[in-house]
Amino acid sequence: MKTQLTKKKPEKHLLRPLKSKAGRNFSGRITVRHRGSGVKKMYRVVDFGQEKIDVAGKVVALEYDPNRTAYLALVEYADGSKRYVLAPDNLPVGGEMICAADAAIKIGNRAALKNIPVGTEICNIELVPGKGGQMVRSAGAVAKVMANEGKFVQLQMPSKEIRKVPVECFATIGKISHPEYRFENYETAGAMRRKGWRPTVRGSVMNPCDHPHGGGEGRTGIGLRHPKTPWGKPAMGVRTRNRRKWTAKLILKRRAK
Repeated sequence: MKTQLTKKKPEKHLLRPLKSKAGRNFSGRITVRHRGSGVKKMYRVVDFGQEKIDVAGKVVALEYDPNRTAYLALVEYADGSKRYVLAPDNLPVGGEMICAADAAIKIGNRAALKNIPVGTEICNIELVPGKGGQMVRSAGAVAKVMANEGKFVQLQMPSKEIRKVPVECFATIGKISHPEYRFENYETAGAMRRKGWRPTVRGSVMNPCDHPHGGGEGRTGIGLRHPKTPWGKPAMGVRTRNRRKWTAKLILKRRAK
């Protein structure tokens, strides 16, 4: 809950300027529709890999991050340095955490997958050893250790997909904070605009020349077996993953769509 957050300004040395892209790519073309405007915000530098190995740290604050759905924990280490890390759920202010290969199985600690027991809930998982957490980083997300076999650990992802990850990779114990995010409602159009979302028009209320769902008299259906994008491509439920991707061989069971 937001009542658990610490009332303080963010750490100035961990802030970076963030320019709004408004849904455009490097060439200026809109690749994500309905984005733009919004309140200016600064980027918080997050230590996804927790570079301070074998150094205990103390959680001095829990903070809101406008750039992601999860909360951040401000950790102060023994040498006086401070880092932002993704805050696991139920991590208290004043609690201690450590990143070590054989760290204790406690919420907030970060350990190697080979030393995490089967059935443990984890988050912020590495795909490549030393690269930092890349998976299971959004609010309320959690994965589970299913098996430990040789060079790989089998994990059940939030989508129920089961995949193999090298045992040398690190992961954080617990699930990501702010699990109630999925139930929050911004309630007003102005709140959505401040978040950077522009108005969205349904395709079924457009003209046929503007959208495949458009046309018809009154409130009619889309007139198609499957929904489509404004450019006629299949949408909503279609598989988009490239089967030639190198990580395909690490997926034991695909998620059910």
